[in-house]
Amino acid sequence: MDLSLRLPHLRISPLRQTAAHIIVGFILLLANVAVLASQSVHTQPPAAAIASAHPLATQAGHAILAQGGNAFDAAIAVSAALAVVEPTGSGFGGGGFWLLHRVRDNFQTMIDGREQAPQAAHRDLYLDKQGQVIAGLSLNGPLAAGIPGQAAALDHLARHYGKLPLAKSLAPAIRLARDGFNIDSRYRNMARWRLKALQQSPAAAAIFLDHNELPATGFLLRQPDLANTLQTLAQHGHDGFYKGSVAQQLVSGVRAAGGIWTLQDLADYKIIERQPIRGNYRGLTITSAAPPSSGGIALLTMLNILSGYDLNNMDNVERKHLIIEAMRRAYRDRAEYLGDPDYITVPVQKLTNPYYGAGLAASIRLDRATHSQQLPGSVDSDGGSDTTHFSIIDKDGNRVAATLSINYPFGSGFVAPGTGVLLNDEMDDFSSKPDTPNGYGLVGGEANAIAPGKRPLSSMSPTFIEDDKRIAILGTPGGSRIITMVLLGILDFAEGNNPDSWVSLPRFHHQFLPDQVSYETDALTAEEITALEQRGHTLKARKRKYGNMQAILWNKKNNTVNAASDPRGNGLAEVK
Repeated sequence: MDLSLRLPHLRISPLRQTAAHIIVGFILLLANVAVLASQSVHTQPPAAAIASAHPLATQAGHAILAQGGNAFDAAIAVSAALAVVEPTGSGFGGGGFWLLHRVRDNFQTMIDGREQAPQAAHRDLYLDKQGQVIAGLSLNGPLAAGIPGQAAALDHLARHYGKLPLAKSLAPAIRLARDGFNIDSRYRNMARWRLKALQQSPAAAAIFLDHNELPATGFLLRQPDLANTLQTLAQHGHDGFYKGSVAQQLVSGVRAAGGIWTLQDLADYKIIERQPIRGNYRGLTITSAAPPSSGGIALLTMLNILSGYDLNNMDNVERKHLIIEAMRRAYRDRAEYLGDPDYITVPVQKLTNPYYGAGLAASIRLDRATHSQQLPGSVDSDGGSDTTHFSIIDKDGNRVAATLSINYPFGSGFVAPGTGVLLNDEMDDFSSKPDTPNGYGLVGGEANAIAPGKRPLSSMSPTFIEDDKRIAILGTPGGSRIITMVLLGILDFAEGNNPDSWVSLPRFHHQFLPDQVSYETDALTAEEITALEQRGHTLKARKRKYGNMQAILWNKKNNTVNAASDPRGNGLAEVK
């Protein structure tokens, strides 16, 4: 058989034909490789990124990465630095949730460092003899404080996930506490709001005020007692805070001022690792906080409701109406079912099941709002509005989303003398009494009643979003509005937008009760307001913007890392 290739006026020998086939094959191979390369994704990010609510905290995290630390070491540094330079939002007298992804084995977990009620706490702790809530008792002073978890969480991170000694990761915060930093206008505004509470604690006033008065912008704030406490934690780990001299100072200071902590309360505090809440939305994998956070479950409930609709082909009014109705139903379930999973049974599988979301969606009318009183249930108490969040990814791809809190700005306003530790007022996150508003005007339910050792329900929602080409890390402070802010960020990610867009989006919110849509003034146009009101929604504009989202995106296809800090705050997002 003649294997030669016949062309007009040309005859190629079998040998040359074979060579030609090899060349053509090689060209086709190169073309296929190029196509595959264009479709492939990178397995390691080209840079590390940190986004936090304060430039000094972001810089502290990068300093630890530069010393050979990983994302988890950097998380310790950022958490500790925020405790020093942003005492309005978090601190060693508070707690939080650290959502982790370890790249070497794709392991994910949530570090639960939430505060818990002292053993002497009881259901009627904040009620008078007539059974009425005593105003301010769960907000101000040491009786408002739960046993803090941040110190235990950072020690746990260092021992189980970090590469560096705890002392090295705490060093930037210790230096900031000793040397001091200049306060900004945001600090001053928060101090003005909590001035009376700070003045009631001589130790707090001596640190955070200037001769018992509001300090001027630029005031150099030094915290030598806190530096000493952190140095003890650095040297002795968990027991350096929860036992020994620091614990004794904390307990004696709390009890002298009317609190109920004991040394045993501190000695008994333990970190809990919890399996994060996971689900899917239109090809995206969502990983978020588990109870005692309500964030992950509420997010998946809303996303499961919305997954049955083509949001991108709806007009703005119909789309926002539908999102509001999803918010309403998720917050109703939050009130009914959610609390500390070590004390109550939380029906996680039910609430995150897509079929359950579809059932909730069936009750939504596209032409009419559902009044909240038409839905069964009550509303629960809420996480604080002056919380903080940071996001981290290192060059290996390890990542952390962490949301931390002391509840109110400056927490309870109380510092145990000699410790520098500003205590939380997270006990207000429990239900002091059914149907009685807490500090944020929200009423509570049975699932979140006070009990010894119990952890209060939270809205903190540190979250990962990913598909085969992109990974996002995000979260925000904002009390009950945290969850809806993260929802809007997820939906914006789903549309292909970048972190600058997620953190800047105008925001709107519904939380079942009170039955109203709260919105930033630029979130709704005049036409949208009119149309939503015609559908039966009650709308309330907020005079001030809210939230302080910190976000990172790793695009694995083009191997770029972007980070953004909410323009509403004074944070810093930095890629190195």
